[in-house]
Amino acid sequence: MTPSPEPPNTPRHGRLVRRLPILLIALVAIAGAVFLRDDLSFSALSHNHARLAAFRDAHYPLAAGTFVAGYVGLVALSLPGALIATLTGGFLFGLFPGALFNVFAASLGAMLIFWAARAGIGTDVAARIDRSGGAARRFREGLRANEWSFLFFIRLVPVVPFVLANLLPAILGVGTARFAISTALGILPGTLIYTWLGAGLGAVFARDTAPDLGLILQPEFLIPLLGLAGLSLLPWLIKLWRGPGAGA
Repeated sequence: MTPSPEPPNTPRHGRLVRRLPILLIALVAIAGAVFLRDDLSFSALSHNHARLAAFRDAHYPLAAGTFVAGYVGLVALSLPGALIATLTGGFLFGLFPGALFNVFAASLGAMLIFWAARAGIGTDVAARIDRSGGAARRFREGLRANEWSFLFFIRLVPVVPFVLANLLPAILGVGTARFAISTALGILPGTLIYTWLGAGLGAVFARDTAPDLGLILQPEFLIPLLGLAGLSLLPWLIKLWRGPGAGA
């Protein structure tokens, strides 16, 4: 008599299903970095700016919806070109509502990759850290005590890659509400700067030049951003100064 097949390993199958979105995102991100870098560059925006502006003038609501949807997908799939998308939002829609579109789209895209990463690997990694004890668990417990400072710091410091700032909170078990709020508020200063730069691209294209994309690293912009990042760490520094035995 032929034995009946063994039942499927449900827990293992469930983990695979949960990890599928983040695995697909990783594959798309790699493919995008290889094949789409030139298509999501400033040169591509410069080459197509007239057609984009004409489409916006003829179909403004459709152009706005298409831009936001495209920006969300770009961030959610970790494709290159988020900075160019922000500049495009400023070029097409001005400082306002361009900044609003940019912050909303970038935040929503970040939320999508955060959810995918937390479901795929974040929950398992957080559980392993809790079980492991030692330095990793102490680090996570310290993070939980200073989550707001950590979240705002990684958003406000210009050198922290946007993708990493989306993945780290998911892996470390940050709550959804805190991630969403800190993302929207944390990216706002930098987004305003680059949206404002994008709003002036019409003159740049007329001169057939390129904008200074390192603008955010110039002292008049970098110092306020670093000041905000320092303020985000202030609660943690106060706790450190007062010591672990200090009262609330």
